[in-house]
Amino acid sequence: MSKQKTIMIVDDTEMNIDILVEALQDDYELIIAINGVEAMELLEGQKPDLILLDIMMPEMDGYEVLRTIKKSHDWENIPVILLSAITDSDSKTKGFSLGAVDYVTKPFEIVEVKARVRTQLKIEEARLFLENQNQYLEEKVKERTKLLERTNSAAIYCLAAVAETRDPETGEHIKRTQGYIKELALELQGMDKYKGILTNDYIELLYQSAPLHDIGKVGVRDSILLKPGRLTEEEFEEMKKHTIYGGESLMVGIKELGEDSFLTLAKEIALTHHEKWDGSGYPRGLAGMEIPISGRLMAVSDVYDALISKRVYKNAFTHDEAKEIILEGRGTHFDPDIVDAFISKEAKFIEIMEKYLS
Repeated sequence: MSKQKTIMIVDDTEMNIDILVEALQDDYELIIAINGVEAMELLEGQKPDLILLDIMMPEMDGYEVLRTIKKSHDWENIPVILLSAITDSDSKTKGFSLGAVDYVTKPFEIVEVKARVRTQLKIEEARLFLENQNQYLEEKVKERTKLLERTNSAAIYCLAAVAETRDPETGEHIKRTQGYIKELALELQGMDKYKGILTNDYIELLYQSAPLHDIGKVGVRDSILLKPGRLTEEEFEEMKKHTIYGGESLMVGIKELGEDSFLTLAKEIALTHHEKWDGSGYPRGLAGMEIPISGRLMAVSDVYDALISKRVYKNAFTHDEAKEIILEGRGTHFDPDIVDAFISKEAKFIEIMEKYLS
């Protein structure tokens, strides 16, 4: 059984109150106020479902009561029906402009009052239902979005892990490069020329996509990928193709999910993270700003991590040794802005390195 609705009656004339009480008491719980000041005091302790409000009252008239109600976050949605013997259009217009939902003229027609009250309560019920439905749907959308993000993240890690199993000495390379690229992007975000590009959403997408930068290594032969010595020129040409293999593999997913999926940025990173600022990189020999910001960020992150990691063909470098190599590459291998960001975030890089270094 639904809870009985509550109506507040605000009128300074006892006869009017008696008429309204007689008409409504069987169907609703009633709160009575004999003036505007008392009405405001009563509202502090309870919230009626609807207010019948007389306009012409001493001290605080109905317009002032209505204005106060509509300014309050707690009361603003309570429907208010104005009561008055004044029938001119200006008075009605003023009432509606202040937020009244209806206007009943005195002397009352009981049938009319009951009908107006019932109608406004039904409208308010419908509004609350829609509001609750919208909140429910918003929560469902949030839940689905979080689930999709978790699914995407899990899929990314699964794909990246496949590539990492081909090169077991890289350890936590995925997590480290994720951390590095995010820190660099956050540092650049403060520069005017990157504010429109490195938004919070973009940086989050960059973080999620970064693990797939070397997915193309699954297409490189073990004899090359795990070779303990220096690669021949022919072998190095084959190794360089991992950028193309990665881009092509991710393009398959993009065709299914669409160009606006996270895989588009992942493909961009996979294809361009070995391009160099001076144009001497691969696979396309892009230079300077031709290289997407994602590829330029990953270039520093990936090289730094390769340097501080033990590989089949080398021992791990110290942070200071890796730092010197990064600095030497400023303006040739790497975007100068990103090298400067690397220096600013040096402590964070060390923290991430130590946390995930296997």
